[in-house]
Amino acid sequence: MTPTLFFDPVALAIVLGGTLLATVLRTPLRDLGHAVLALRALPRRRFRADTRLEQITALARIAQRHGVHALDRSVIRDTDIAAAIAQIVDGAQPGAVIAALDTARRQRAERHRVIVECWTAMAEAAPAMGMVGTLVGLVAMFTRMSDPQAIGAAMAVALLATLYGALLSNMVAMPIAARLRTLARAELLERERLVAPLAELAEREAPRARPRLHEPEPPIVIVEQDEAA
Repeated sequence: MTPTLFFDPVALAIVLGGTLLATVLRTPLRDLGHAVLALRALPRRRFRADTRLEQITALARIAQRHGVHALDRSVIRDTDIAAAIAQIVDGAQPGAVIAALDTARRQRAERHRVIVECWTAMAEAAPAMGMVGTLVGLVAMFTRMSDPQAIGAAMAVALLATLYGALLSNMVAMPIAARLRTLARAELLERERLVAPLAELAEREAPRARPRLHEPEPPIVIVEQDEAA
């Protein structure tokens, strides 16, 4: 038995092509592109916020020594931290910084959800396309019952299409979706750790409203009227 026995271009074209077509039809091209680009994250480790927390601490020391406007010259690669620091430099209140971080975190969660759903959809479509390939092979086999060689080729398409669909779903698409889901969940949980120190920095550097000085009240002047003569 050789590996070439398990290769059939017709069955592969039906399963792979049908799965890709079904995924494209139910997923916008932009989201599909993001799902493909997300494959770069598979070999990475889980997201950790430790280095970003250290950077926030360093930025807090810079602001304390040289003023908050010195943070404009800092190089910040994380987009969420960069946006929060820009708000702090502009004098935003802690509530505004927290709201912006929460919005960015929810947008990131939505992007991750769309990517995971794209790969999950591919995992769901692959077995169905394998069944389609099986039906095509059976039809081809029943229409060529008089040709033994044709029967063998059609039966190979029917069986290998089911095999390809199962492998594509359970060994490619579904593991990718599970891995991306795990990485996304870890990143969202770790990014919650960034909110408190950034809010504390915003609280410390936010401009304070100066209390109005109470003006002294004018003295009360009592005017005595002359008594009538």
